[in-house]
Amino acid sequence: MRKFLLVCALFLAASAVLAPLPAAAALQVDVTQGNAQPLPIAIPDMISADPAQAAMGANIASVVRADLTRSGLFRSIDPKAFVEHITNINVAPTFQSWRAINAQGLVAGQVTLQPDGRLRVDFRLWDVYGESQMLGQQFFTQPENWRRVAHLVSDAIYERVTGEKGYFDTRIVFVSESGPATKRVKRLAVMDEDGANPIFLTRGDYMVLTPRFNPTAQMIAYMSYIATKPHIYLFDLETGRQEELGNFPNMTFSPRFSPDGNRVALVLENGGNSDVYVMDLRSRAVMRLTSDPAIDSAPSFSPDGRQITFESDRGGSKQIYVMNADGSNQHRISFGTGENGTPVWSPRGDLIAFTKQQGSHFTIGVMRPDGSGERMITNAYHDEGPTWAPNGRVLMFTREASNNRGSQIWSVDVTGRNEQRVMTPGDASDPAWSPLIQ
Repeated sequence: MRKFLLVCALFLAASAVLAPLPAAAALQVDVTQGNAQPLPIAIPDMISADPAQAAMGANIASVVRADLTRSGLFRSIDPKAFVEHITNINVAPTFQSWRAINAQGLVAGQVTLQPDGRLRVDFRLWDVYGESQMLGQQFFTQPENWRRVAHLVSDAIYERVTGEKGYFDTRIVFVSESGPATKRVKRLAVMDEDGANPIFLTRGDYMVLTPRFNPTAQMIAYMSYIATKPHIYLFDLETGRQEELGNFPNMTFSPRFSPDGNRVALVLENGGNSDVYVMDLRSRAVMRLTSDPAIDSAPSFSPDGRQITFESDRGGSKQIYVMNADGSNQHRISFGTGENGTPVWSPRGDLIAFTKQQGSHFTIGVMRPDGSGERMITNAYHDEGPTWAPNGRVLMFTREASNNRGSQIWSVDVTGRNEQRVMTPGDASDPAWSPLIQ
């Protein structure tokens, strides 16, 4: 926990230090194209006047290379191919030397230990063919938080080149799984977006499921079997304190915070029937939103908080529905083949991701909020439970291997490109993406 709290308590300042690139610059990536070719970018180790800081500069550059490569939109050029050795980031590079290795972008950086003990990180992003600077920023932090600074550098580069917000300075909450299939241990855990710094929040004395971040990334709602019946709990990442959400006599599950963080949508079971409710966290008042005799579950707010999507079998099979946040205007939006569930609204508001089940086959798909434009973006044995990156460009999900060989977390671009496994300590499931860390 302490390591995570240090990251969350990071003091950081960022500012542009040189002029922006002219509008005619060629260095850009069109993220709307499903077959976009990765942009070749050179990222040398960050230099330092202090040899003791050289290793940290190399580590920061290594994380930036990995971040941008993992996005599928950039191709980091092997440093062994570099012709020029950067010695001063305040002097324009020899662009011809970088064009010789087919680099279109160049990131030059420097780390400096300040007299007050803080670490200063400066970097420049150069358009090699335009021979101009696109971006210049500096960050200040404590040295132990160098990895977070690396993610912030990656976010800045990603946004400047693609026009989209980055997503590298985020966390993932998930369920870490271990032990035999007949006696599975499930622990609540968090990690950086790239799988680094995993921290276990619970010991595995009780089962946990469906963890979800609040909008500040400081609180997690999840279902747990701490008591005799599964109930929803809140976990405060700053204090480590846990509390039960409400005092419900029956099972509660499937929590999801509203975009403003003041409400939690949840499901309450009663006599074999389940309905969607919403609790106001300030007053603890609870309002029932659905009252159908079918099973209603998995609510997810739209990013403006005005609507909720959920799954229901009221039509004879599990399908996706949308309603207003007060429960009015409930209507079905999925009509394709198979069953559809676990809907989650994109942070952009333009798509709803979901799990489609056809027989024993589970895949991840997306559709517009009116149900149009349905398309599948994965095609494996068993993929389920999508969660969106805060920029709405990437999804994570659980992938179960055949023959009960465990579960893993994977990511995929919304276009269906760039499937990648997210490395976790052991098996893992139920990922949920945080918003950008403030």
